[in-house]
Amino acid sequence: MRGDLIRLTGVRAYGHHGVLEHERRVGQDFVVDVTMSVDLRAAGESDDLARTVNYAEVAADVVAVVTGPPHDLIETVAEEIAARTLARPLVEAVEVTVHKPQAPVGVPFGDVEVVVRRERDVPVVIALGANLEGVDGADPAATVRSAARRLHRVRGLRAVRLSALFGTAPVGGPEQPDYVNAVAVARTRLTPAALLAALHRVEADFGRTREVRWGARTLDLDLVQYGDPAAGTDVTSTDPALVLPHPRAHERGFVLVPWHDIDPRARLRVGDRVLPVADLLPTVADQDVHPLGGPA
Repeated sequence: MRGDLIRLTGVRAYGHHGVLEHERRVGQDFVVDVTMSVDLRAAGESDDLARTVNYAEVAADVVAVVTGPPHDLIETVAEEIAARTLARPLVEAVEVTVHKPQAPVGVPFGDVEVVVRRERDVPVVIALGANLEGVDGADPAATVRSAARRLHRVRGLRAVRLSALFGTAPVGGPEQPDYVNAVAVARTRLTPAALLAALHRVEADFGRTREVRWGARTLDLDLVQYGDPAAGTDVTSTDPALVLPHPRAHERGFVLVPWHDIDPRARLRVGDRVLPVADLLPTVADQDVHPLGGPA
């Protein structure tokens, strides 16, 4: 467990988990402890419940699992509680301890407990773009390649793969040079907010500024999608600080074309529907998105 923690201990509920018929029929008390790794900086600075984990809701989840359908093993109980806890967008990692103080051990004992530790590990899609010379004098293509290498070094981000590079005409904003775009797919244990903050730090290191909306830039890193919509595990958010999935991804050729290049089976949530990215490509066929020579 890393960084800030929220600990919820001693949640007690009556359940019917166990291998023996007597345990299933009569039931017994179970006690659960949950420790969550959460970045609490924003909550501490804002005093806003929405920026932390509501531990009353976590406790209710624990009780729901313990009092719910019986399992043979408390390992399964712990796993289900961990999965529900990690489904909360702000939780990076969780440790769940399930105590079974009345377990039929057959000898005098104080307690039986099972401890599971789980980290978030979800797929993410990141769009990269640049159309200005970098702070080091690099051209936009070199900047995008360099930024992709930096993504490999972001703590909590792994299995980063980059599409080919594409040249694209700018969409919206003032008159400006054409862009070099690519898409990276990866997996992360970071929460959406923590990942976005990490991407902003990379942008800053490459000299990104935000004076003009949709203006030219040395580097742009957008979090397009977090989780897997095909499995129903993607995070959706209307928070102005982080809208997920990216609200214009489905109509942007400079996102869809390189995304399909790196993951031909990719799917994107558009409103209430989950659509193959391949099916969206014809809708952006009139946009100027062309492959650039050389390896990504």
